[in-house]
Amino acid sequence: MGMDVIRGILIPFAGTSLGAACVFFLRGRLNRLVRRALTGFAAGVMAAASVWSLLLPAIGQCAGMGRLAFVPAVIGFWAGALFLLALNRTAARLRAGEAGALSGTTKLALAVTIHNLPEGMAVGAAYAGLLRGDAGVSSAGALALALGIAIQNFPEGAIISMPLRAEGMGTGRAFAVGALSGAVEPVGALLTLWLSALIVPALPGLLAFAAGAMVYVVVEELIPETAAGARSCLGPLMFTLGFTAMMAMDCAL
Repeated sequence: MGMDVIRGILIPFAGTSLGAACVFFLRGRLNRLVRRALTGFAAGVMAAASVWSLLLPAIGQCAGMGRLAFVPAVIGFWAGALFLLALNRTAARLRAGEAGALSGTTKLALAVTIHNLPEGMAVGAAYAGLLRGDAGVSSAGALALALGIAIQNFPEGAIISMPLRAEGMGTGRAFAVGALSGAVEPVGALLTLWLSALIVPALPGLLAFAAGAMVYVVVEELIPETAAGARSCLGPLMFTLGFTAMMAMDCAL
């Protein structure tokens, strides 16, 4: 495994850690417009990456099936979306109080940690395709996917660490909890890389699975976040910018 791959799978974790570091120099919450812009841009990048870096390579891997080349991609995509649905229901139960006497912020941290697993798997699937060399995944596309997830993770790290500090937790400990909520992403990426090496024919399914999980996150969480609060064109414009930037980078490079 090359250093480029290791750096790539650590980028989303770095995004969460940078967001958690806001606890050292900000008070209160991230500005709503900043969050909306970051979320919109990340949603666009992730949506485009799901097509060019994950779904199309998954279909290309199955070209030998002829007109049925789309079938593994469809099955994997549905599996990823349903997996995210199950994870989100688990996260919702944590927020609703089924985690016992934990504080609201701790439940949120657990929910974000669960939610981060498939994002790590998406990065791992992209880099698995890159390492195979014949999956149609470009180095720029895999990197852009990792960066898009990192951008999306930035506000997530902040919304965990900053409320913990407000509840009286020490600054260093609040940062650590926020940062560690993203530690599951490198684990998910490494797990996917291991599975793709162990079961080579599974790579198209893993790519499509990651795409389904990513699109679910975009539709269920990120797009509604860009539209929250007062009406503004910032979210849609940033989504468009992220989508076209990812598309151009993947196609050009």
